[in-house]
Amino acid sequence: MISTKGRYALRVMIDLAEHKNGGLIPLKDVAERQQISKKYLEIIVKDLVAGKLIRAASGKGGGYCLCREPEEYTIGEIIELTEGSLAAVACLADGTVSCPRSAGCQTLPLWEEYDRLTHDFFYGKHLSDLIRTQRPGPPA
Repeated sequence: MISTKGRYALRVMIDLAEHKNGGLIPLKDVAERQQISKKYLEIIVKDLVAGKLIRAASGKGGGYCLCREPEEYTIGEIIELTEGSLAAVACLADGTVSCPRSAGCQTLPLWEEYDRLTHDFFYGKHLSDLIRTQRPGPPA
């Protein structure tokens, strides 16, 4: 399950992409637009900065911006940065010691297929796929 941290990280990245103007975007503006606590967003953007997905500057005129163009970010990298491995079972997570039962495990092919589907789904989508090209106007 993707937690609020992963979902909110996507919303932050989308917001930064949609409001990029060559400058830095204050976190309070993102928090207001996304209706998310600024305190919670501070935790999330710290991870995004550490993962080199966004840049930060503090002080007057400070804020956040994307490090790359939206089409250069995959949804998978954003989610895995904030959530950890997308592997459905521990034996398929990166860096896991090989399971002694893997040779005879009847469920392993199922988990491997599910893992491939999940990986390909999230890594096949880019931040640019989620950005609205036009903001919807008021209802007619």
